[in-house]
Amino acid sequence: MMQFDSICVIDDDPIVVFGIRKMLQGAFPDATFTSYENGKVALDHLSAAVASASPLPRHILLDINMPIMDGWQFLDAFIRLPITEPMDITIITSSIDPADLQQWETFRGLTHHRLEFRNKPIKKEDLIAIVRAA
Repeated sequence: MMQFDSICVIDDDPIVVFGIRKMLQGAFPDATFTSYENGKVALDHLSAAVASASPLPRHILLDINMPIMDGWQFLDAFIRLPITEPMDITIITSSIDPADLQQWETFRGLTHHRLEFRNKPIKKEDLIAIVRAA
């Protein structure tokens, strides 16, 4: 079950996490924000939520360049979780490597979750539109 007032940010940069939270809090004042500093910590928490049938976030904002477990490794494991309802996952990255865009296309073909790809820096209006569209 997805929790429609919850936004999860997976990014190792605390300044980015702070900025995303500040940009979204005005538009979604009742939303719950969770953040994880790498894909491993996020995967552990989200896996536990799935196992216990706890609510999942409405939207995941995912960085791909992180230590311990990067965004691609997170996605590879996350899409294998037994989540039947499609989730909205937006990759927000500073990468301009065409291989990352290709990797995103590959993952889109492997999952029922809705994946979007955006480059940093991201504007407040774009971020709000991404979350509202979910």
